[in-house]
Amino acid sequence: MSSDLSSEPPRAQAAANEPETALETARRQLARAGSQLEITDDVLERLNHPAKVTEVTVPVERDDGSVDVFTGYRAQHDSVRGPYKGGLRFHPDVTRDECVGLSMWMTWKCAVMDLPFGGAKGGVVVDPKSLSEDERERLTRRFTQEIRDVIGPTRDIPAPDMGTDSQAMAWIMDAYSMQQGETIPGVVTGKPPAVGGSYGREEAPGRSVAIITRETCEYYDSPLEDTTVAVQGFGSVGANAARQLEEWGATVVAISDVNGAIYEPDGIDVASIPAHNEEPEAVTGNADDVMPNEELLELDVDVLVPAAVGNVITEANADDIQADLVVEGANGPTTFAADAILAERGIPVVPDILANAGGVTVSYFEWLQDINRRAWSPEEVNAELEAEMVTAWNAVRSEVESRDVSWRDGAYIVALSRISEAHEARGLWP
Repeated sequence: MSSDLSSEPPRAQAAANEPETALETARRQLARAGSQLEITDDVLERLNHPAKVTEVTVPVERDDGSVDVFTGYRAQHDSVRGPYKGGLRFHPDVTRDECVGLSMWMTWKCAVMDLPFGGAKGGVVVDPKSLSEDERERLTRRFTQEIRDVIGPTRDIPAPDMGTDSQAMAWIMDAYSMQQGETIPGVVTGKPPAVGGSYGREEAPGRSVAIITRETCEYYDSPLEDTTVAVQGFGSVGANAARQLEEWGATVVAISDVNGAIYEPDGIDVASIPAHNEEPEAVTGNADDVMPNEELLELDVDVLVPAAVGNVITEANADDIQADLVVEGANGPTTFAADAILAERGIPVVPDILANAGGVTVSYFEWLQDINRRAWSPEEVNAELEAEMVTAWNAVRSEVESRDVSWRDGAYIVALSRISEAHEARGLWP
């Protein structure tokens, strides 16, 4: 696969000890993209900061009658184009700054897709594996009560993220609705279809990764039928991306779970392997040979899809990446320093804010269905998602070609142009 795209700044510009938190990376990416556009310093300064961060304590009664108190956050970054939108995660590493950084990425993601939303993110500092199902429900409902005043169908619409799922969204919808005195399905997305959820929502982030991979491979004259793919992570994003790419003719040669990776040079029958939500750790559970997850990232393949967690491609391993193309499935899998190294080496990176935007796009479809009280068929959802993803990819491609910039810069230019225009039109309230 050819990768003759103009690069990001040279490696010399990536300091050896740069902070690589989500917030620092998001701010660096904002500054870099802003320098390539005619955006006022006032708008850039506003976008460097969240509009609001809510921190709450969440007391939960355990099954044995004891009480534990957890910390929760909801970061709301920018709402100039519409209500805040973003996931809620249950994870032991949730922090305020992580939520702020991820909320910034949600702002860019919604703008790249031209959705009428701004960015938000939140979560609770907890290991979900330590909770029984009853404890998880009590935690979810109490957290909903604590943030009830800052969410709503025209204010801030949460969605599933790491450690949460459609059932958690149903609990949030129910808890919020009971307090409001009426059923309000549009307060969250990612719900089960039985209570206003959309068909195709769970598969959407992985499906969009596959769509963007297909379009980018064709752009570089490497059709999927001739393409080998390694996918790190076999959760909702990774599994659905791998399955769709296999269905379209790609050869998926490596996949992984938290315990390690499996590699078959002739291809893996990914359709036969359960995703994490179907059977946890199924990838390595029955495998004879397991390699470390880090080695999957360094395989000699056409396409690498990091779809597990953030910060897996770093300054320490960027020189060892052998893929011809990286398509980001997870949020923030490539650090700022690693981005510069990959660019210097001529390896294009298609950013998360474009590639995995299928989730928020089908969330928008779900929100519309809830408002109009009209369900779409799975075929309608997938057709609309295909159209929206290709439109967004073409908008980014146009900037890549006309400005001779990277895919990440092209995506940011599309997003910031739209956000800046909205800020200029609305002005600043005295």
